[in-house]
Amino acid sequence: MAQFLSSARPRRRAAAVALVAVVIAVHLFVTQRVAQRMADFATQRAMPPRISVTYVRELELAPPPAAPPVVVAPARPRKRAGAAPAAARPASAPMVAEAERGPIAAEPEPATQLEPGGGAGAVAEAPPASAPAMEQASAEPAAAPASAAEAFQWPTSTRLTYELTGNYRGEINGDAQVEWVRVGTHYQVNIDISLGPLISRRMTSEGELVGDRLLPSRYDEVTKVLFREPRRVTILMGPEEVVLATGARLERAAGLQDAASQFIQLTAMFTTRPDLLRAGNSIEVVLALRNRVGSWVYDTLGEEDIWTPLGTLATYHLKPRRVISNGNELSAEIWFSPQLRYLPARLRIRQDAETFVDLVLSRRPEIAEQ
Repeated sequence: MAQFLSSARPRRRAAAVALVAVVIAVHLFVTQRVAQRMADFATQRAMPPRISVTYVRELELAPPPAAPPVVVAPARPRKRAGAAPAAARPASAPMVAEAERGPIAAEPEPATQLEPGGGAGAVAEAPPASAPAMEQASAEPAAAPASAAEAFQWPTSTRLTYELTGNYRGEINGDAQVEWVRVGTHYQVNIDISLGPLISRRMTSEGELVGDRLLPSRYDEVTKVLFREPRRVTILMGPEEVVLATGARLERAAGLQDAASQFIQLTAMFTTRPDLLRAGNSIEVVLALRNRVGSWVYDTLGEEDIWTPLGTLATYHLKPRRVISNGNELSAEIWFSPQLRYLPARLRIRQDAETFVDLVLSRRPEIAEQ
């Protein structure tokens, strides 16, 4: 019996050692997998490296859009009693009797022009449409409309600097920058907002350029408040699927943009289609936000001159329609300036009626080397 017990002890000891080894191996495997997942998570959450460029000059402001020409209807000549007969006119000139025919409602009179060397009252009618000069003009190719957009090319890297005012539990002041960086077909949009040492936020969008479209692949946002842990948001946008900051997975919508890329995409759109900025139009943008993917609609309110430290700038005012959301989402009211290649001259970013920041361009946009 003693011999049997003595032989059983090594077997039990070996089994125990094997069990411990299996447990250790399982623990090592699980620990390794968890560490790998944590590393992947940390990589996902880390802000992407910022592309560095050197800015070498400032953007020259374009002249404001020309006002539409004002056509003044010609004054109808009056007969003077006892007036001397008019001097004979050259055969090529219109007859005075022809200028006096019929009421304006019956046949519109052409625009007037001053005769060379004549005074303010010396008015000559334009020749009729059947005149040889009109035939020659109609035979020539028509000039392109002044509003026709040139062929679109993505601009070189550009940095915009803004003065910031607003309200957050009281009046606030600070500064902000919007940076557009392009390296080949890769882009990065960086938005930095600073309220001194108390609050700062950085938003970054990066992806690829496909034709005249931005194709964002990732959006990151980090908000820092004094004495608090930074709050991070990461949205991954694959070819077919979007992974929101909440972990929800959704099918990628066509034309999808994010909170940072939308400003540059709208600038590109207006460069090729300035007619979209006519008052009364509406523009829809599909945005990937923290909690959802949703459609935002901007209404164009028309032309508006705004004051900036650069002087008064001509702009087009876009205002978002009210959006009912299930979280704290920011909306941006935007003033795009044709004098700045349709870049935003002003942005008003609002969380609610009492919480907003107003960004006004404080210097000319800076341009990087090609």
